[in-house]
Amino acid sequence: MHYENTLAFAHDLDQQDQLRHYRDQFLFPQHQGKAVLYFCGNSLGLQPKSVRPALLAELDQWETHGVEGHFRGELPWMHYHKYLTQQSARLVGALPHEVVVMNTLTVNLHLMMVSFYRPTRERYKIVMEAGAFPSDQYAMESQVRWHGFDPADAIVEVAPHATPPRPSPKREGDVEGAALLGEGSPKEELEVSNHILQTNDILEAIEREGDKVALVIFGGVNYYTGQFYDLPAIAAAAHRVGAYAGFDLAHAAGNLPLHLHDWDADFAVWCSYKYLNAGPGGPSGAFVHERHGSNPDLPRFAGWWGHDEKDRFKMRKGFKPMPGAEGWQLSNAQIFSFAAHKAGLDIFDAAGMEALREKSLKLTGYLEFILDEVNRGKNRFQIITPRDPQARGCQISVLTDEHGKALYDFLSENGVVADWREPNVIRLAPVPLYNSFEDIWRLGQLLL
Repeated sequence: MHYENTLAFAHDLDQQDQLRHYRDQFLFPQHQGKAVLYFCGNSLGLQPKSVRPALLAELDQWETHGVEGHFRGELPWMHYHKYLTQQSARLVGALPHEVVVMNTLTVNLHLMMVSFYRPTRERYKIVMEAGAFPSDQYAMESQVRWHGFDPADAIVEVAPHATPPRPSPKREGDVEGAALLGEGSPKEELEVSNHILQTNDILEAIEREGDKVALVIFGGVNYYTGQFYDLPAIAAAAHRVGAYAGFDLAHAAGNLPLHLHDWDADFAVWCSYKYLNAGPGGPSGAFVHERHGSNPDLPRFAGWWGHDEKDRFKMRKGFKPMPGAEGWQLSNAQIFSFAAHKAGLDIFDAAGMEALREKSLKLTGYLEFILDEVNRGKNRFQIITPRDPQARGCQISVLTDEHGKALYDFLSENGVVADWREPNVIRLAPVPLYNSFEDIWRLGQLLL
């Protein structure tokens, strides 16, 4: 697409946008009497207007029925997690019995590792991305130590290195010949390659460690750079060496189309407070491939809500897991946070992930264009997110110069909500449900 740095062009794109009416379904924080330019959906999504009535309905349910609210009313609490199943399955490309909403993200990550990281003296290593979000790093370290291994030996971190990028295996939908870093001087490409992790390097690391690998676990999208990893290739490589493959989709769920069942992942976890707009501390989703969900002997931490619901209230000893991902549940649903999550999922289901992805590609393409325009000849910052649209989601990360924090503070003082990550990156995430092309143009005007 040919982009233009004009308000008229941005307005024209907004008028063509078939999803533009969804913006009116969200509440924007205000700055000097106007809606902020909100580019922080990769950290906390905006509040859907439907959340308040959803929460009030559950308060009414509690007031009217008390404990009997578990069995009465329009959405009895006893089965509330099931009301999120179909939508969650469509969101991540899974069969309904492969997903469950429960707990919070890192809790679910640990629960999955109980089942899928069972090291032996010979097969004990975890392969993961270097620079993963700290929760993942801490989870890996603690799990490894729990089993008596040294993280320095047992955790293999795959890091970018300062060499010009090599072509990665082509994925469906990739543009023929597209380079991850786009056009730029050799020096610029070399600098940006310090942040981009090549798929070939990931696959080679897995192959090199071979039968020592117990688990390969990657984020779907790197929180810092916004890079979308080649998850099906990673899963296949893990399985070739006899390891499990798991993914933390905190920055991928609701951001990109996912196909976890077809990609043959063993498990995945994600949160709901970022792109899924479930509110701070929103519940987590979990995926367990059906080949594991149908195996009641697979070790796991057990809880009452994961026990076979037909016998749950008989209160007997002897854990008998529910089939599918529901067998990993520990406790009954946190109703108020689940209600907020359902309100967000209803919007996602109506919009459709494919349509959202189509708009997202245009939004990030326009943001990339605007950033390049305002930075031309100034070199105040550098885009470290892959230039290949297929290798990124909603987020564009900007590596700043020594004045980066001052630039971020200036944007904040002028009504832009973005995200600063140490040591010197500003993350910008135009979300297709509620961001407009005019938002991006106005951001560019502030950056001039």
